Amino acid sequence: MQFFVLPFPMHRAVFLDRDGVLNRAIVRNGRPFAPTSLDEFEILPDVPEATRLLHEAGFLLIVATNQPDVGNGLVTQEIVGHMHDRLRQALPLDDILVCCDTQDGQSSRRKPQPGMLLEAAAARNIDLTQSFMVGDRWKDIGAGRAAGCRTVLIQRNYEEKQAVNPDHVVYSLSEAAQIILKSADVILKGSSSSNP
Repeated sequence: MQFFVLPFPMHRAVFLDRDGVLNRAIVRNGRPFAPTSLDEFEILPDVPEATRLLHEAGFLLIVATNQPDVGNGLVTQEIVGHMHDRLRQALPLDDILVCCDTQDGQSSRRKPQPGMLLEAAAARNIDLTQSFMVGDRWKDIGAGRAAGCRTVLIQRNYEEKQAVNPDHVVYSLSEAAQIILKSADVILKGSSSSNP
């Protein structure tokens, strides 16, 4: 008698930056900063519905966020943890990955390095080529491209280095969700037509 071990199915994911994507970034002199208090932490109005649609379409929703202010001593891990509790309560997230390394260090997890995305892919059997990275900064797009994901830039017109060749440019997470859902639909139809 022979036994066949079936491979675990690969998952699709949408990786989400935090500040400027899920919650409002604090913009000073044209540059975005993370909130440092719970009073400043505001989930953007369109985010609950956009994440609900992506979740219902079968995507894993994984936050991948740089939080160097923790490493720099500007905000405590406890406050960041409370912020993430708010996200988990309001949104259908599967995981929140955080890199607290400062800009001075060489870190494989700190975006634009793809470490957090690769870590999630290994832990959750994610097909990165069928997944998306959504962010509002060049570092997010760089991490997504390095991991092999398709990338969606939410354009906030920050006065900083610009993202290089994102696959899509939008102005809200709602727009990003619509593009992702349409792209996923095309992929699924293509794979089903090739398997009669």
